[in-house]
Parts: sequence; C-alpha cells; structure tokens
Amino acid sequence: MGWIKRFFSGWTRSRIRNHWSMSGAGQGGVMALIVIMACLFTSCRISYKFNGSAINYDVYKTINITEFPIRAALVYPPLQQEFQNQLMDAVTRQTRLQIVDGNADGELTGEITGYNLSPQAVGEDAYASETRLTITVHVKYTDNNNPANNVDQNFSAYRQFSSSLLLIDVQDDLCREISEELVDLIFNATLGNW
Repeated sequence: MGWIKRFFSGWTRSRIRNHWSMSGAGQGGVMALIVIMACLFTSCRISYKFNGSAINYDVYKTINITEFPIRAALVYPPLQQEFQNQLMDAVTRQTRLQIVDGNADGELTGEITGYNLSPQAVGEDAYASETRLTITVHVKYTDNNNPANNVDQNFSAYRQFSSSLLLIDVQDDLCREISEELVDLIFNATLGNW
C-alpha cells in the first residue's frame, strides 16, 4: 500500500485539474481516465472455479463407494486402503455428495486389477536403468438417476523409478502418487463428466 501513497502523493486535485485543462482534455479526458480506471479495477478480481463437476444437487445427494479389492497377480496390501481413502477424500472435497452405504443416487464399484513392474530404458549392457510401476483399476460407475452417465472402464497410471533403488524403498510414495492420478482420472470420467 505504501507504493500507492508514494505514487499519488505528488498529485493534488488542483494539479490534476490544471493538467487536464492545459492539455485540452477537459471533461472527455476525465471520463476517459475514469473508464480506464474502472476497467483496470474490474479486471482485477478473484474468481474461484470448481474442477468441472456440474452436479445437480437437487437430483444427486448421495453416492455409495464400495471397497476396491486387489485382484492383481502381484499384491501390495496397503495399496487398497491408500486408493480407497484418496477416492473417498476426493468425492468429499470436490462435491457435496454424501457417502452412504446401500442405495444411493450413484454407485462407484471396482477392483484393482493390475500391479505390474516392467523394465524401462534398457542400456547396452542389457540391464534396465529404470523400472515402471503400473497400477490398473477397473471402475464401474452406476448413475441410478440417469443411466446414460454410467461408466464401465479401466484406468491406468504409472511412475518410473531408478532400477538402482529397491521397490520396497519407493513403493509407498509411488503408490500414493499413482493413486492420486487414478483418482483424478476416475473422478473426471464419472462425477466430473456431467
């Protein structure tokens, strides 16, 4: 705020009036100044935009999110809870839907179907310098009020890590990051796609 006072400190009403009258701007100049100032101040506003979900809360009030069991060949037990918590947190944070058990306006069901490691960036010595962890989730979203919004789809996300690291050392962080991305993809395809 101090710079505003310093900027306008030398400008008095009489000095501004004299400036406008000497420049021949007169009333038109004052009006132009007012219009310019109004444009500047109205263009500086704070706006808040939601993530794109346009849920009609008069129609949709509840959602049922079931457990997502791990059905993958390779199993990392903490993944189920991590994914489940992030999904429920996203719905709670980004919507006003109430999560309920049983009958609801919408239902999210599914399972973790893939937890795969694959070598990446194979070098001249035939060893991989990176490893990719890919997690796949099959999701079925049922809109009990409008079946046209139903979704039955697989979602995958991955992260790569240096092959010099042990999976056990980076697994928790990777699962957290991949779960965040999967939840965003699922949310946008189901609740955010209206």
